[in-house]
Amino acid sequence: MNKVAMVIEELHRSENDLASELLQISDRHKVDHEIYYLGRDLARWSQQHVTELAHVGRDYDLDMDAEPDKDPNILAQLRQKGSELLGRHHAPSLLLLRDLREIHRKAAGVSLDWEILAQSAQALNDRELLAATKRCHPQTLRQLRWANAKLKEIAAQAIVTA
Repeated sequence: MNKVAMVIEELHRSENDLASELLQISDRHKVDHEIYYLGRDLARWSQQHVTELAHVGRDYDLDMDAEPDKDPNILAQLRQKGSELLGRHHAPSLLLLRDLREIHRKAAGVSLDWEILAQSAQALNDRELLAATKRCHPQTLRQLRWANAKLKEIAAQAIVTA
């Protein structure tokens, strides 16, 4: 496998992971309508990126699933339910803060991978791959900015209030 194929494959995995994480926090924080609905919309972007990467990956002899992962991590759901049953409840604002930090961290990694792929596409003069990066990377940057803005919005309240 060549190096560009490795980057595409890693980005495919990371986008799937980001979509799954967005869906999980959306489900975990249903009472916050912005988190619920916007989280699902942002997850769809990553799911579209998974499909796009599977398509461009064929040019690099990759056979990746064009269908994004649908189910959030069942193990994480079981762990959370187990904690609830054992009485380990955390303040919802702290859970949201933790979840948004995770989204921000994952989106930042995905953004860096898109940047690496774009630079590689330019060096290889691969117009199709470069076009894919130009379509997808701006959406990832918007996911990152959303997570950052929400973190700024809730951080002080989550930390300072009881």
